Amino acid sequence: MTAANWDIDSRQSDVILRARHSIIAYLASSINKFKGSINVKNDELEDASVEFEIDVNHKIGKLEKMETNFKLKDLFDTTQNPIISFKSTSFEKVNANINFIKGYLSINNVTKIVEFDAVLIDLETYNGTSKATFEVVGKINRKDFGLSYNLFSESNGIMIGQEITINANLEFLSKIN
Repeated sequence: MTAANWDIDSRQSDVILRARHSIIAYLASSINKFKGSINVKNDELEDASVEFEIDVNHKIGKLEKMETNFKLKDLFDTTQNPIISFKSTSFEKVNANINFIKGYLSINNVTKIVEFDAVLIDLETYNGTSKATFEVVGKINRKDFGLSYNLFSESNGIMIGQEITINANLEFLSKIN
């Protein structure tokens, strides 16, 4: 299977945010914006361009951890700007299984350059359309983005770590000619 350019299917893409203890939120594509493309050659990821914006205040389609009182908006404390955005600037292919995507991550009106792991999970073709599942995974420190909110007293005594894992599951489509 060889295709030059695959465009993101924003309806099938999502982001999962995790902190210590559990998933904090699953942010489905129906409420967030995804753009991007990848290049696949001989069943290997060659290049990627990814952008997404997620709204931490959106109520529909979001699952929040139910065992404690804290909410995603509390974890990110984004009163000034509830949008988290990522826009890639470069893609580095080390080998078939090791790839890195670098870009600008903006949270709470603070923008930092971050680097995430990028993995081509699956390639399949059905009825003339090829689908590629791509995963971007990385960790950030809340303090780097001015998010130092102390949740200890408001989360039933469970200490939430400063580290947050961002996991974007992205689906790309390409028509076979």
